[in-house]
Amino acid sequence: MVLELNDSNFDSSVAKGIVLVDFWAPWCGPCKKMTPVVEKIAADNPDIIVAKVNVDEAQDIANKYSILSIPTIIILKDGEFQDQTVGQVPEQKILDKLNACR
Repeated sequence: MVLELNDSNFDSSVAKGIVLVDFWAPWCGPCKKMTPVVEKIAADNPDIIVAKVNVDEAQDIANKYSILSIPTIIILKDGEFQDQTVGQVPEQKILDKLNACR
């Protein structure tokens, strides 16, 4: 399951555990191509939280993490930034970064 995060639920949702956050926008073509990858990671890795943040609706969160290009995926562990990828990247690259945080 992929959570939709916004200003009201972001901090509480990323406070514990490993969280993958996909920063995206509905008008972004590469973001749409990353959606099935993110959904597969969520389905195959029940031990992590997978979430999406629409940068058009949650600009404060995007600014907090200095999101300048989308799609950007960040990995947090217990609320602390660990790593990120920018652009359309292969699933394995994201999995490698996730595994390094476990």
